[in-house]
Amino acid sequence: MSVTTGGAPAKAAPMTKEERKVIIASSAGTVFEWYDFYLAGSLAANIAMTFVPGSNDTAKFIFVLFGFAAGFAVRPFGALFFGRLGDLIGRKYTFLVTMTLMGIATFVVGLLPGYDTIGYAAPVIFIICRLAQGLALGGEYGGAATYVAEHAPHGRRGFYTSWIQTTATVGLFLSLLVILTLRLSMSPEDFNAWGWRVPFLLSIILLGFSIWIRLQLSESPAFQKMKAEGTRSKAPLTEAFGRWSNAKIALIALFGGTAGQAVVWYTGQFYALFFLTQTLKVDGTTANLLIAASLLIGTPFFILFGWMSDKIGRKPILIAGCLIAAVTYFPLFENIARVANPKLIEATENVKIQIAADPAQCGTLFDPVGVRVFTRPCDVYRRTLATNSMHYELVPGPTGSATAATVNGTAVTIPDTDKVGAAIVAAAQGAGYPKAGDASIVKQPTIAGVLSDQRTLTLIGLLFVLVLYVTMVYGPIAALLVELFPTRIRYTGMSLPYHIGNGWFGGFLPPTAFAIVAATGNIFSGLWYPIIVALMTVVIGVIFLPETKNRNLDDWH
Repeated sequence: MSVTTGGAPAKAAPMTKEERKVIIASSAGTVFEWYDFYLAGSLAANIAMTFVPGSNDTAKFIFVLFGFAAGFAVRPFGALFFGRLGDLIGRKYTFLVTMTLMGIATFVVGLLPGYDTIGYAAPVIFIICRLAQGLALGGEYGGAATYVAEHAPHGRRGFYTSWIQTTATVGLFLSLLVILTLRLSMSPEDFNAWGWRVPFLLSIILLGFSIWIRLQLSESPAFQKMKAEGTRSKAPLTEAFGRWSNAKIALIALFGGTAGQAVVWYTGQFYALFFLTQTLKVDGTTANLLIAASLLIGTPFFILFGWMSDKIGRKPILIAGCLIAAVTYFPLFENIARVANPKLIEATENVKIQIAADPAQCGTLFDPVGVRVFTRPCDVYRRTLATNSMHYELVPGPTGSATAATVNGTAVTIPDTDKVGAAIVAAAQGAGYPKAGDASIVKQPTIAGVLSDQRTLTLIGLLFVLVLYVTMVYGPIAALLVELFPTRIRYTGMSLPYHIGNGWFGGFLPPTAFAIVAATGNIFSGLWYPIIVALMTVVIGVIFLPETKNRNLDDWH
């Protein structure tokens, strides 16, 4: 794989009208795709209530994690399929196809009857729609990033592609904004009954607008030049990953770039929301307002760090973001917890819960896609305590002994009919653990309330720091990936490491972190996952990742 470098870039010329049109059209379509993709996560509780039978909260919670993870699991396969198409037939037409697939799948979710109407077909069809969304997103991002980068002048690719980088956050922000508007304009009963479907149904309007605006674009000049010269790859997948010279770059891009970028991104946006609602038991409206405010403040920094990467390089900004995040995650999340739910933190320090069991009866709780069924009391009790954000200590018991529990040294009587550990939870709450809805948990379900309360303002500040890390690692990554691969395999080459990093390392972060929490009995221990991955990227990136900001795409086929 040959590389042509262009030396130091010349003084930047003003953005032309055509370049501005390319950025706006590409970004608008990608915002729409992210908006669609994030709705399932933002409305997880309503989806579980509609599509999962019974009243088992643990089963509903697992379904939510599985539905969220399913869309991420297939993203690399979408990257392979649509990346190949993008290198064969062009960037423009490929991301029109992915956008249409995403819009239709999202609209179907809005119309899909619940379990009470069509039975188990409801959750099955929902998962199929999530898989279709994941495939579409796997093809969309690489096309949009490649398209914008190939229109960008030399020396400004970081700045131009950083607009694409804002789209994931803007899509999440837009989904939260639509949901909050609906929540605040109707009763909770109406929202739970049918209002949650409205954001999914609105996607058909966004789809029409996005297709219309993208149809006005022409193919990227780099692809047109390559097509005219007859230098297109006849087998992009084989060339990108079947040749060691290219496959090596893809591996470096994954482990020295996108893996760390992904866990920092998903920790700052998704795990932060998960931590607020699932661990700290903050109500959904308040949590969404807090995240939305931090995203609104932080989004311009994507542009700043993209612009800075044109000046000082992609690599130092990416590596610095991963390193700073890894070093500061524990104190940041501990402060978030103390502000949002101080009674919970007091209980973790003052209430001692012990689970005594025969080690042979305690298995691993790792369940990244939420399909395992746990029946042994030791496993069930630990998962129940983790779901209720309760610290516990696992104590080895005699061989063949029954699983038992104590709270502050007092044995808990667990009836034979208690198959979920409710008695342990009740005893812990009696000793000081707060219940969901406790008055000490921060709650400001209005914009005015959030902006006038010291606790929520403090939380916005802490969450903004997490978003700032996101902008550091995500702002330059598109330009870096585009510049790592030649034009003939660029769409394919950049899409796979990006979507393995973000779809697997990042997408599985919430369920993996929860599994770690459930296994260790510490609500903060899930942070070890993003910390270790981010530090891995720092080490591999420093040693192997090349600096790419001065590469000239025009001469690199």
